Amino acid sequence: MKPLILSIALALPLLAAAPIHAQAQAQQAAAATPGRQVMETGTRVLTTLQQRRAEFQKDRKALRTFIESELRAGFDREYAARLVLGPHGRGASDADVALFADAMTDNLMQRYGDALLAFEGRPRIRLKSETPLPNNRGVRVSTEILRDGGDPIPVDYLVRNNGGWKIFDVMVEGVSYVQTFRTQFDAPLRQKSIAQVAAELRSGAMRPDADAGR
Repeated sequence: MKPLILSIALALPLLAAAPIHAQAQAQQAAAATPGRQVMETGTRVLTTLQQRRAEFQKDRKALRTFIESELRAGFDREYAARLVLGPHGRGASDADVALFADAMTDNLMQRYGDALLAFEGRPRIRLKSETPLPNNRGVRVSTEILRDGGDPIPVDYLVRNNGGWKIFDVMVEGVSYVQTFRTQFDAPLRQKSIAQVAAELRSGAMRPDADAGR
């Protein structure tokens, strides 16, 4: 899974859900379908990145602040973390899961934030379909990322309604980042505690490889 493509796939719909006003956000979330929300938020973050590209290139701290502040509203990070932890998360405390979720998300966004600024052209998102997931787990929003001079890239977002539609997995060309990381974290979690793995993630000593699922 190419880092640049994953960065776009992860960041576009996830970054733009921060509330301008709580009541307005609640009304918008109630009216929006999952697909519409992915499209609207993706378009919004693209516009923001294009408008602030020069600022972010000079000030990477501002880029990280933008990513961190916006991401928290659109990504169901603790649910995603439990999926990545799999059997290692059974019986784990909420505090340990939250610690791992924050470390995993921060690691991802730190690695892929810079890649967003390096992307040339104007990527767009095209909505293809919305399909309910089995057992009422949520909705699969199937899209394509359109690039200037390149073939469309299929990207599926798995979302669930948890105080609004939130993304818990992203599949680029059929490869799930949650499943990829679950496989990679299995061995370390057999040997170390969740808190230890989270600390290594945060320090950069452990770096999950999104390309491993390709």
